[in-house]
Amino acid sequence: MDYYFSKTLTDTSFDKAIERITQTLKEEGFGILTEIDIKATLKKKLDVDFPNYKILGACSPSFAYKALQAEDKIGTMLPCNVIVRETKDGSVEVAAVDPVASMMGVKNEGLAGIADEVRNKLKTAVQSL
Repeated sequence: MDYYFSKTLTDTSFDKAIERITQTLKEEGFGILTEIDIKATLKKKLDVDFPNYKILGACSPSFAYKALQAEDKIGTMLPCNVIVRETKDGSVEVAAVDPVASMMGVKNEGLAGIADEVRNKLKTAVQSL
């Protein structure tokens, strides 16, 4: 089982891809809680050059609440990460964690349905780009 799903965009810029995935996630009920600029961080901390790469922390408050009610330590796996990265050929890849795969290690039957619903919404957001 893959731990993510992705889509490669050849018709857009890196910044536009971030705008597009942010909008499609919003349409599926997610907001962006965090944004980590890997390129800038690696430059600042290690003085290395790295392609454009951002990690967006996507969260659906209603699903987060349900998951936290079912498993009080599940916050260690929240929010759901979505990456936007520039590839060597100049295209942009958008990938999201598969919550079903990441929940496999958690022994709580109450999370299975929640993870499946979140997976469907994240996958819809990515594939609709």
